[in-house]
Amino acid sequence: MLLALVLSGCISQQQQPQQPAPVEPVQPTQPAPPPVQPPPVETVPQPPKFQSINWDASVTPLVAQMLKADGVTPGSVLLVDGMKNSTNGSLQTSKATAALHSALENNTQFTLVTPQQLTTAKQTLGLSAEDSLGSRSKAVGLARYVGAQYVLYSNAQGDVKSPALQMQLMLVQTGEIIWSGNGVVQH
Repeated sequence: MLLALVLSGCISQQQQPQQPAPVEPVQPTQPAPPPVQPPPVETVPQPPKFQSINWDASVTPLVAQMLKADGVTPGSVLLVDGMKNSTNGSLQTSKATAALHSALENNTQFTLVTPQQLTTAKQTLGLSAEDSLGSRSKAVGLARYVGAQYVLYSNAQGDVKSPALQMQLMLVQTGEIIWSGNGVVQH
């Protein structure tokens, strides 16, 4: 009997249609937008600040001293080497070199080798345009090539915030320094 009951229960469960559970309409949910993160801020390093040096005022007194130097033959050809930076930082040496040329432009003592003549001579002799004439033999060879009797060297040295200027005038024929002067930069 027990067996009949169990079997009849199984049959009765199979015959009854199963009612599906009531289905609630599913509302599509919008995914929450991800929180907007501001892009990471990239810090750009500051470029080195160049000192505002008044090169004209800095080199003019030294040029005036040099033009009064003993032993300079009026009308001679002068080769001006670019300003050399021997400081502990960056200087705009091209502006310093331009100030030297400007200070010497209307002098009566020297005829200047033009930057174009210098560039052409360096190319002919196999030197780079940026090559300094720090080597005396290089300077003498270049000066002889352009027909210069003198070479003017200039150097900024010491602390970049207040560098000292040094200038030397060399006689090409002998390699002798016939004039030397020192000064400070003007801001």
